[in-house]
Amino acid sequence: MKTRKQLTDFIRKQKVAFIASVDEEGFPCMKAMFAPRRIDGDCFYFSSNTSSLRARQYMENPKASIYFYSKGRFRYEGVLLIGTMEVLQDEAIKKEIWQPGDLMFYRQGVTDPDYCVLKFTAVRGRYYCDLKTTSFDIDRLG
Repeated sequence: MKTRKQLTDFIRKQKVAFIASVDEEGFPCMKAMFAPRRIDGDCFYFSSNTSSLRARQYMENPKASIYFYSKGRFRYEGVLLIGTMEVLQDEAIKKEIWQPGDLMFYRQGVTDPDYCVLKFTAVRGRYYCDLKTTSFDIDRLG
C-alpha cells in the first residue's frame, strides 16, 4: 500500500477527476471534472457552477466520492476516495481557487453568483494497482 504522500503525488499528476454525487432517488451520479485546484491533506477543492446539478445534489446529500486513474501500456492504477462534498460560497476560498481562465465561464469574476467551490473531504478509500486492491482509512495512512 502507498503512503499518504505517494497517493497525493499520484493524484496531483492526473489531469481529470471523476466525482460522484447521489441523486434524489439514491442513485450514484458520476461526472468528469478538471483535476482539483488545491489539495490540503484530506481535502480536495474543485471549481464549479452554483447552478449545476452536481452542486444541488451535494447540498441535498453531501455523500460523495472522487476517483483518479492512470492507464499506461502495461499498468493501470486507480485511487477511489469516499467522503463528503461541501458547496462553498465563501469569497476568500473562491479567490484562492480562482484562475485567470475562469473568467471565460464566470463573466462577473470571483464574485459571480454562479461560481462556487466544491470541497471534498476524504474519510476512506481504495487503491488499485497490478491486479491488487487495498482498502484504507484516511486517518490511518502513513
